[in-house]
Amino acid sequence: MSHHLTEPARAEATDVRRFWEGLGLPGLVDVHTHFMPERVLRKVWAYFDALGPLTGGVGWPITYRQEERERAELLREFGVAAFTAMLYPHKPGMARWLNDWAVDFARRTPGCLHTSTLFPEPGAESLVRDAVEEGARVFKAHVQVGAYDPADALLDGAWGVLAEAGVPVVIHCGSGPAPGKYTGPEPIARVLARHPRLRLIVAHLGMPEYEDFLDLAERYPELRLDTTMAFTDFAERMVPFPRRALPRLAGLGDRILLGTDFPNIPYPYLHQLHALERLGLGSAWLRAVCHDNAARLFGLRGNEGGSGSGSGAAC
Repeated sequence: MSHHLTEPARAEATDVRRFWEGLGLPGLVDVHTHFMPERVLRKVWAYFDALGPLTGGVGWPITYRQEERERAELLREFGVAAFTAMLYPHKPGMARWLNDWAVDFARRTPGCLHTSTLFPEPGAESLVRDAVEEGARVFKAHVQVGAYDPADALLDGAWGVLAEAGVPVVIHCGSGPAPGKYTGPEPIARVLARHPRLRLIVAHLGMPEYEDFLDLAERYPELRLDTTMAFTDFAERMVPFPRRALPRLAGLGDRILLGTDFPNIPYPYLHQLHALERLGLGSAWLRAVCHDNAARLFGLRGNEGGSGSGSGAAC
């Protein structure tokens, strides 16, 4: 274990590793972690600190404020074999320089799945095509922060490129923690009607419109959902997941992916894992969610996504 970690971090890493080792997994794959240029991330943290409107006015202390290198190292010590660098623009002209930064970050950061982003602006299709050709393996779209309609005609070509390439998109489109003009299931339904093979991963299980997004997942076989913040004590106080929908969650067990929102979470990383465990959906469901589904989706092999569970084959 790294000599750079503090004793509390070492203890937490030991507990996280104990969790996935107990499931017989080679590690975790986390599809929703945030790395972005430091000055951008500091602004995000300042926004959370100030209880901005998009946080729903809820107290949101950031648990992991370490420097970038330490945060990436901590994920590796947790045994997160592959993770993303979720970054997102809030205005035109921002996506390209974020994508340029992300190329460099992925190259210098072991375990990072090269992440890109997009925005509805002229040239969005060519920007996305360039990122795919650069090796982007996952995209991030943030409908709430970007305040745009995902069905905007300016994005139609970009969605088409991603659908054709089979590159997944983690998209924050639910109305939590605060609704936006274009959040909710309806705009996403319009996107999927045009691009049914688009591999959208709905962040936060679509909270608070959980059941609406389960409806879409049952209709579109390439739609997936990530667990980010769902079922944690923090989320359950505000937007509890309806227990009547748990059988549907179990039934979609091959399309639910672990996401955490690290480092921007107001509780320890381990709490997200325990929140999933206490659902009582069984160890096979947990193994799929915490590793196997994402390993299959991203074609992870060997030391990139672990090979001990037999699920590292490319799809």
